[in-house]
Amino acid sequence: MVQNKRSTAKNIVIIYAYPNDNGFNSAIFSTVEKNISSKHHVKVIDLYKDKYNPVLYFDDTHKRRNLQFDEEVKGYREIVSWATHLIFIFPIWWGGMPAILKGFIDRVFAKGFAYEYKGIVPVGLLKNKTSWIITTHDTPSFYAKIVQQDYGKVLKKQVLKMCGITPTTVHTMSFLRYTKEKSRKRFLQRMTKEAQKI
Repeated sequence: MVQNKRSTAKNIVIIYAYPNDNGFNSAIFSTVEKNISSKHHVKVIDLYKDKYNPVLYFDDTHKRRNLQFDEEVKGYREIVSWATHLIFIFPIWWGGMPAILKGFIDRVFAKGFAYEYKGIVPVGLLKNKTSWIITTHDTPSFYAKIVQQDYGKVLKKQVLKMCGITPTTVHTMSFLRYTKEKSRKRFLQRMTKEAQKI
């Protein structure tokens, strides 16, 4: 990791959801992780390597109202609580995050832990945290922005903001399948600079 004497030390958690160690998302993850200042404290949640179980279920011993106490994901809740800055790295599939990441949100960002209601108004409980979302997809950028205006934005607008996590920075590599190596290198260079600015 690089040195950055001007920054205030942060507790950073990288939440990574991609199953291929040789893919471009893996390159993004490696680039970001190695360019975060060594002054910061970094933990990684690699959902696929953890073999994380994304299935949310309710029964007599796992009641929906008690999800914030679920022992199976207690360790993940503790890591999220510890963090002051969350970095999400994942591809966009079918217009949204991978199922394993959605299941992470479903089970970990539970009512009573990540948010609560005052009347009908949701109130975030994970305040004083910031986040950075890095995604890739194969859709042309103009189509994603104009035709599918919620494309890849659910995590920022309908999850993190609701939980009190703000501001959130988003970087997206669009039309990935058809980009040239030069464009990919340029994106990784940008990720390098952004990681070093944390």
